[in-house]
Amino acid sequence: MPLFLLLRLHRVQLPVRVTDPEEVRQVSMLVATGLIEAEFAAIRSRARQAVWQVATVTRITEEGFAEIARAGKVPEPAQAFIRFPRGLRLL
Repeated sequence: MPLFLLLRLHRVQLPVRVTDPEEVRQVSMLVATGLIEAEFAAIRSRARQAVWQVATVTRITEEGFAEIARAGKVPEPAQAFIRFPRGLRLL
């Protein structure tokens, strides 16, 4: 289930590489719903001319953190930026 993968991703340091075919599919679903950002690549294997799909998850979006908080498993993270007058933000 993609939500369980999202919760696992929250507990590891990003970026992280995902190689399991089922998890790569779940990563694509999380990207499609806007919960994470990831890059996809195809890796050719010399064995039987196989092509493997690999995903590198780069970050969890604000929507992803909100979904994690709604799941009730982990607390919502603190804001990742400081807001200054005139709308400036510092990461």
